[in-house]
Amino acid sequence: MNNSGILYVVATPIGNLSDLGERARVIMSEADLVLCEDTRQTTRLLQASGITAKTRSFHEHNENKLLGWVLQRLSDGQNIVLVSDAGTPLISDPGFPLVREARNRGLRVSPVPGPNAAIAALSVSGIPCHRFCFEGFLPSQAKRRQNALRALRKESRTLVFYESSHRVEECLKDMVDVLGPDRSVMVGREITKIHETFFLGSLDQALHFTRSDENQRKGEFVLVVGGNPNVDLEWQRACELFDRLCPLLPSSEVSRIVSETFSVNRKRLYRRMIEQKKG
Repeated sequence: MNNSGILYVVATPIGNLSDLGERARVIMSEADLVLCEDTRQTTRLLQASGITAKTRSFHEHNENKLLGWVLQRLSDGQNIVLVSDAGTPLISDPGFPLVREARNRGLRVSPVPGPNAAIAALSVSGIPCHRFCFEGFLPSQAKRRQNALRALRKESRTLVFYESSHRVEECLKDMVDVLGPDRSVMVGREITKIHETFFLGSLDQALHFTRSDENQRKGEFVLVVGGNPNVDLEWQRACELFDRLCPLLPSSEVSRIVSETFSVNRKRLYRRMIEQKKG
């Protein structure tokens, strides 16, 4: 019989403390230990919720050092809670090495779902969210950030980013330059907090809005950016050219020409050809 403990991955409020769920309260109250990025911040949440629990700092600078210590306590039967400063742990937060190693050792890992800034922003964005791509924080260095955006320029899914107050203006400027000024965006600021703000418009309008008011450059941000609306049209044109050239040239040569002309994936073209032959 396995008498090991459980590692609970618990979501905490992203702003409004009332968003802490009842199950999260019970589990944190009964846990042997709560691992948190900043003990001061988590302690404020625990005290506000009437929870008395032992806490220990566990963040990106010490998680590898403490990994064996935590895993041993789980193996000894202790129930341990992992939280981040806000929202769902591991989503742009520390904790992945612990969860991965716990899984590798056959230890039980259980989620306690709740607030998540990316999902909260998507739900109120008014931008299609049935398919989306979460990118977290873009690189802080301008050149690397611009390169990352270029790699996403043809992504048709909605894009979700986190950004900090001291880089949000620069980030929006790079998005205008790389993705285009007319791309739709929803800027969510201080979600669920007192100064919550949502702005929906084009990237160019969002940049102007952020620049025009110093208060709109303060706090924590989620940027929900519409996908490239022209990608499906480009794929359609690529397929049309592919079909016209196939009777004239070897399929490998056709794939090369079409992929270079429209910047589409050669493997995707090949799969389409196989499917057509099967059909």
